[in-house]
Amino acid sequence: MPKNQLLASQPYPVERALKALGENLRTARIRRGLTITEVAQKIGAGYRAVMDAERGKPSTGVAAYAALLWLYDLLPGFEDLANPLKDAHGLALARRKQPVRARKPRGLDNDF
Repeated sequence: MPKNQLLASQPYPVERALKALGENLRTARIRRGLTITEVAQKIGAGYRAVMDAERGKPSTGVAAYAALLWLYDLLPGFEDLANPLKDAHGLALARRKQPVRARKPRGLDNDF
């Protein structure tokens, strides 16, 4: 059994998102007329890291994906991922947990 089960079998939406990202990176590289070797040299990674990213392999480090996005001038969208201000569900949960009114803590005080 692999140490990281997520690498062996990730949820289908995760798998599809990684594959789509990889395909998009490959398209960006080809449109710019770059080879995998040229791209690897420009980002300071190995040939295999670029190939794996373009295949959407889950074991590829996020730094490789970010470096490729940077190289293709596509990084601004990456910086907005998981923005807490755009997390509607998280914001709703935070509002629900906020107290309705302020109260002094009930407990012993040291006022004798």
